Amino acid sequence: MAAETSVIVVESPAKAATIERYLGGKYTVLASYGHVRDLVNKRGSVDPEHDFAMVWGPTEHAQKRVDDILKVAKKASALILATDPDREGEAIAWHISELVREKYGTKAPPLQRVVFYEITKNAVTRAMGNPRDVDLLLVDAYLARRALDYLVGYSLSPILWQKLPGSRSAGRVQSVALRLIADREKEIEAFTSQEYWTIDGNFCTSRKENFIARLTIFRGKKLEKFDLSSQVETQHASEILTEAVPYKVIHVEKKQMRRNPTPPFTTSTLQQEASRKLGFGASRTMRLAQRLYEGVNLHGESVGLITYMRTDSVNLSQEAVQHIRSFIAEEYGAGYLPDQPRVYKTKAKNAQEAHEAIRPTSILRRPEDVAPFLESDQLALYELIWKRSLASQMESAVFDQVLAEIADDSGDNTFRAVGTTLIFNGFLRVYQEGHDEEKDTDETIKLPPLAEGDALDLRSLLPEQHFTQPPPRFTEASLVKKMEELGIGRPSTYAPLMQVLQDRHYVTLEKRQFYPSDRGRIVSAFLENFCKKYVEYDFTAQLEEELDDIAQGDLNWKKVMSDFWHDFHETIVQLKDLSITEAISRVEEALADHLFHDNPSRTCTQCHEGRMELKLSKFGAFLGCNRYPECQHRITLRSGSETPEAATFEPIILGTDPSDQSTLSIRRGPYGFYLQIDGLPTDQPEQVTPRRGRKKKESLTVRRLALPPTLSPQEVTLEQALKLKGLPKVIGSLDENELKVSVGRFGPYIQWGNVFASIPKSMDFLSITEEEAIQLVRSKLEKPKSRRRVSATTTSRTTTRRKRGVKTAG
Repeated sequence: MAAETSVIVVESPAKAATIERYLGGKYTVLASYGHVRDLVNKRGSVDPEHDFAMVWGPTEHAQKRVDDILKVAKKASALILATDPDREGEAIAWHISELVREKYGTKAPPLQRVVFYEITKNAVTRAMGNPRDVDLLLVDAYLARRALDYLVGYSLSPILWQKLPGSRSAGRVQSVALRLIADREKEIEAFTSQEYWTIDGNFCTSRKENFIARLTIFRGKKLEKFDLSSQVETQHASEILTEAVPYKVIHVEKKQMRRNPTPPFTTSTLQQEASRKLGFGASRTMRLAQRLYEGVNLHGESVGLITYMRTDSVNLSQEAVQHIRSFIAEEYGAGYLPDQPRVYKTKAKNAQEAHEAIRPTSILRRPEDVAPFLESDQLALYELIWKRSLASQMESAVFDQVLAEIADDSGDNTFRAVGTTLIFNGFLRVYQEGHDEEKDTDETIKLPPLAEGDALDLRSLLPEQHFTQPPPRFTEASLVKKMEELGIGRPSTYAPLMQVLQDRHYVTLEKRQFYPSDRGRIVSAFLENFCKKYVEYDFTAQLEEELDDIAQGDLNWKKVMSDFWHDFHETIVQLKDLSITEAISRVEEALADHLFHDNPSRTCTQCHEGRMELKLSKFGAFLGCNRYPECQHRITLRSGSETPEAATFEPIILGTDPSDQSTLSIRRGPYGFYLQIDGLPTDQPEQVTPRRGRKKKESLTVRRLALPPTLSPQEVTLEQALKLKGLPKVIGSLDENELKVSVGRFGPYIQWGNVFASIPKSMDFLSITEEEAIQLVRSKLEKPKSRRRVSATTTSRTTTRRKRGVKTAG
């Protein structure tokens, strides 16, 4: 390097090569390859007792990069820090400046900070002409965030290791995201499906034009969702409606609707839309966007195709808006161009720096023009960004909507039909936003010409059965959206956060949905019970607001740290005195509905004498019999490291029992598949279940029965389910003792007093006869005593438990 040459430091080598070419060899450009140092990975790297002093060390493989930067900086006329234009980029710039000052002191070269939001020649040249100092307020916000994450992780994680063997780690935002996923699973498991019916009418006009309308008023009363709750009620209503002829149009309303385009992409909306439309995970999306931002080789020249991809802003620069509007007018005509540019405002809670939204660096680079130079995934993401940016400045789509009401002569029974016709596509010509849930994307639902007083012929009625559905599991897109709505975390952290949850085996991502593993649910339940404040959504969002206030200069970062640490440290001290027995006991109670929902009595399904309890080992959690070691029965819970096909099993609703209108469905739990019966009559006798020395009444509005291995969950019929519902069932007697057929964890069996005889797979247990049952019991009794389990005495069980101490497993 020639003497007195200025040195520019950026983060990636791809960006370094592009910028060096733009500046024509006037500068030496080096890459830091990301962060150059971080908190040393050991206890004490943040010291609350000494004003939150921090101990920094080089990141992995960073020392050589640091040495290169320091070596070149020694002879440089200026050191220009051009790292990314966000908090992380500001932090890297600060770290490099600190290292240079520590090395050279007063002999350090002048330090300047420049930022650019797109890597184009004009943007880079403009940024170089407007240097500034490192923004120490942004650095303070970074220091506070890094110290918070370190103190939470290094304080909570060892507690988890001690109290919940097999657990991995906890984190300030990570644990809140885990709670979101675990809470959603609890909602799904607690959900009771409810049956309801709708009735559509197939009407015909005098011109023989057919259309469909839905019943909205019946017998003078507006129909609510569950007013028709059974097939019997629906059939009765259909009979009345069929007799209530003739029908005529009583009201027609026409109006015009406009749909506006969505704003250009922010980090989170890009992650959401790439997940919905392209099936890309958040990490994959950010890797592709980083490449498009840093530069792609076009005709032998590296060109940045999009602006910076970590942003909360929905704004576009005036220059970009002018170029997009000119493109729209030229390519699509004046009809697609609004009179005034569209201006958007962010709705995200705790929106960060007011940068530009994500857009193409030039709208003139059409996807088809750059397609030969991009990989398929890069092209798909670029096309998404290009279309969204273009559509955001286009005219609204216009629809004609017609609403018609049809009634009988009495006016007591009314149907409603809605027709929507797209008359101008506007921005829809280019782009339509995706949705987390399936929606009807047909923009044209036409009705025939209708006028008040028109007579109609009711051709047929179309009753349809429906069942309410549980809330959907989070996808990457919907989880990002939810966290953004709550103000939890930052868009730049969502992708690595979701990856950490999977790496820790706290969740699995299957069929693009997050499933909490049992390990993850145990960790989440522990934190909710013993660290509730620190996994509260509002508390976490408030802390994010305080970090933003630090960046704005409204709060002192050490004051924020001191306030947080005072209460948090007290919580950690209390947790250290917590016994493992108490920790497991509280977690077991919190997860009882999940762990024991298909075995509410918790009776050991192997020895039929012991009680199943949550236990932990260094390999993770499991359910084990409290008669261990006499009974060594155990059920391994999902750690999340495996992804069995059954984990993605969705509930199958079979139908209703005509005798009591209860709903029957097939579901999956930790014991396997089971039959769930919802809506049983409440006048059935209450079931009393012992629980830790007290009795608790279990509601029988929901009942669950283990599905025997001989029945495939996908092939169970309603008839079979109704027979299962009748179990246990007395089918005869032997020596004045009842013979009962029932189903347990290991399949169907006959119970005769204290004797349990398994029913072979070759027998149809739902149709087994008294004679067959007697033969099975006698065969069981004829087995040699050495092969039959001898019950242990109460005294020996008590002694064994004393020797074992806490419930940590054998």
